Amino acid sequence: MLDRLTLAAANVQSKPGATNRNIEEILHLANRAANQHAKLVLFPELSLTGFLPNHPEGNHAAWLREALQFARETAERLDGGAVKTLTLMAQQIGIYIAAGLLEDAGNTLYNTLVLVGPQGIAGYWRKMHVPMFEMPFYNGGPGPTVIDTPLGRIGANICFDALIPESTRLLAVQNAEIVLFPFAADPPPGTAAAWSAWAGPAVRARCQENGVFGAAANYIGHVQCAGVEQTFPGGALFTGPRGEVLAELADGELLIQELSADDLRAARAEPEYLYRFRRPELYGPLAR
Repeated sequence: MLDRLTLAAANVQSKPGATNRNIEEILHLANRAANQHAKLVLFPELSLTGFLPNHPEGNHAAWLREALQFARETAERLDGGAVKTLTLMAQQIGIYIAAGLLEDAGNTLYNTLVLVGPQGIAGYWRKMHVPMFEMPFYNGGPGPTVIDTPLGRIGANICFDALIPESTRLLAVQNAEIVLFPFAADPPPGTAAAWSAWAGPAVRARCQENGVFGAAANYIGHVQCAGVEQTFPGGALFTGPRGEVLAELADGELLIQELSADDLRAARAEPEYLYRFRRPELYGPLAR
């Protein structure tokens, strides 16, 4: 990775079914991040197309039909207009943008994070582990790849993936240096501090286990679709390769943090570098 690299994590109030408006909000915050010398800005899970609330309390069958129809109508293809607009924005600003979308992959839908930059689309990741309330919408994606960019080797785990240790290890075996963790979570009592208390231990553990930098951004704002509503508290977090918290956002829209390649090398040279002690020959039962 670059010797010194400034990243941003953003809280953007995206709305389902308002993709053009969401793009405008993303553009605004991406410009702000670039003005503060950030080379990459991470937006939350499904920030491009909007999060579909998924905790119905009434007629579940009626909600499911309406919500699935809405999902199909608002999903975006990776080669579609929304991603092309996002890519053009990144090229004009000169920054990498990571944003989530409900992806139309033909006969299936995915919860996807796309990374675009000055050279175009750098790559994408699909959420692997889909929690129960999201299963009607998204298929589980394949194992994640690490994208080699001029900034460094970047991977991603989307929300629930971060709670499953193997998700980040799949990136570590490909020598990831930075892992992006976009979230859409609203643990009680529904504050950014509550999100940090819930997500922070998992993100810190994944970074410490694998000796990687982590950047996390949570969804913010009120969403509604098919008669269901949900409110997200926002929050953002940067963690170091020892699992330490480097910076945390409890209020506001943008968190900026500079990362150091020297710090990454130093962490991987310490006796407590956990990745060094892995024993793949012992782990066969985990996959059977």
